[in-house]
Amino acid sequence: MPYTAPLSDFRFLLDHIVGYHRVAATDRFADADIDTATAVLAEAAKLAADTLAPLQRAGDLHPARLENGVVRTSPGFAEGFRAIAEGGWLGMAADPAHGGMGLPMTLTTAVNEMMGSACLALQLNPLMSQGQIEALEHHASDAIKALYLPKLISGEWTGTMNLTESQAGSDVGALRARATPNADGTYAVSGQKIYISWADNDFATNVCHLVLARLPDGAPGTRGISLFMVPKFLPDANGHAGQANSLRVVSLEHKLGLHGSPTAVMDYDNATGWLVGAPHKGMAAMFTMMNNARLGVGVQGLSVAEGAYQHALYYARDRRQGRTPQAADGAITGHADVRRMLTHMKAEIFATRAIALWNAVAIDMARAQTDAPDGADAPDGADWAARAALLTPITKAHGTETGIEVANTGIQVHGGMGYVEETGAAQYLRDVRVTAIYEGTNGIQAMDLVNRKMADGGEAAYRLLEEIQTAAESARPALPALAGAVWNAAESLREGTEWLVAASVDDRNAGAVAYLRAFARVLGGHAHLTAATASGGSGPRAALARVFITRILPEHASLLAQAQAGAADLYALSDMDLSA
Repeated sequence: MPYTAPLSDFRFLLDHIVGYHRVAATDRFADADIDTATAVLAEAAKLAADTLAPLQRAGDLHPARLENGVVRTSPGFAEGFRAIAEGGWLGMAADPAHGGMGLPMTLTTAVNEMMGSACLALQLNPLMSQGQIEALEHHASDAIKALYLPKLISGEWTGTMNLTESQAGSDVGALRARATPNADGTYAVSGQKIYISWADNDFATNVCHLVLARLPDGAPGTRGISLFMVPKFLPDANGHAGQANSLRVVSLEHKLGLHGSPTAVMDYDNATGWLVGAPHKGMAAMFTMMNNARLGVGVQGLSVAEGAYQHALYYARDRRQGRTPQAADGAITGHADVRRMLTHMKAEIFATRAIALWNAVAIDMARAQTDAPDGADAPDGADWAARAALLTPITKAHGTETGIEVANTGIQVHGGMGYVEETGAAQYLRDVRVTAIYEGTNGIQAMDLVNRKMADGGEAAYRLLEEIQTAAESARPALPALAGAVWNAAESLREGTEWLVAASVDDRNAGAVAYLRAFARVLGGHAHLTAATASGGSGPRAALARVFITRILPEHASLLAQAQAGAADLYALSDMDLSA
């Protein structure tokens, strides 16, 4: 499917919205100035458009398959992966000491979006490796780092994460996988894991599995879980893939979408593994990878939204039906409802992209561990880390919901042809639907936001809302109506946050999804207002801001009403009442 990377949007967001200048001003990322960033994104755009986009339909029509225990990938995927690896894209944010580029997560996030828009099924593979690279950098021994990181960064080997078991689901603490110490310092890992993305392939010489399992003295629950590196092939004395380990792909899932991405049931039968991190501290190590993946999955939703929007826009421009004063040639873009759908899609994508890049900038600033250069009131490293933590569940949940909604709207723009597989519109919705489920369902993300991320009494949220209101006040003289709407929405969100912080756990959890969505709406309004201000209050970006702030931002009010409704009415219906 054709795809054109939105490079102008990326540049505008970096320049005017998300504060990339702060990242480039740090010592850690001093070489990644805006000109370098622009060049990097331009190269990634070519890869996405020319090499990856042609693979989108091939992966859907010719799924990965399991033959005699070996996974055969979709046509062209091996060549596509090699192009990603040879370009160095796997190690963009990785430590240069092991062959990485050491670039900011902000640029990695933008590049991952482009690759996901072009071919999400294949992009899932690099995303898994990137998460594993980060986990190993933070938690692995020097020996494991030296052996695995260069090969993961180069793409010679690929990575996975193995959390879920059939009886446990999201309750990772209920896992049954076991690890028994061997005499040589390794461990014998046994158990079965499900839903393992890219558990095997036919283009890497090794597949490196990070597996959660419990040691014999491990306590019940998540506190007793350890993390192990369990490769498909055991490294030999020279660090090359040697003899086969005692593990296998049992089966591949038959999925709604993402057919080109093999999702497997994995069985480990006393497979040889190496401990990553301290014993019984596996969840801390795995959460490093999971948080990376949660940002990445939110961006996958955004990726599909952009792809589905472009697909719908191209179709609408060519489709002739009726005549309107706005489209004398009969193109359906002239019809008010089609124009409503397209403008809403574009406005949602811009807002969601801004949230993801704000998240990435906060990660970069926290890593740089330096004050931003523009004043003593700027957040320090700890504040940036708190902001990144706050934005991660919002990015994941709202990004994936945006992908689902925009892909669904894309089908509607196509009309009846959207329901016909040959147009490709339905694939976007089928592919993106799982993103709201994996790496922690969106409900779990929302509960994380209102519980763990509000454990500071809401301070990180209040600091962000203060910035939004300060920006709105600055914009009020030039754009009074838009600025007033954003300021008022932020104030309502502040009041809703105060209510949630004081509420019981049940009441917080009952309103969590609505609260997260309301927060995303306010962040989106802030992004669009900033864009309109930077554009001098006129032009396409200001017009798009009016669409979002006038038509979409008002949803925050009803969402906050839901968020503060409490849990009593939900539990007033018994299980029997629900089935009556």
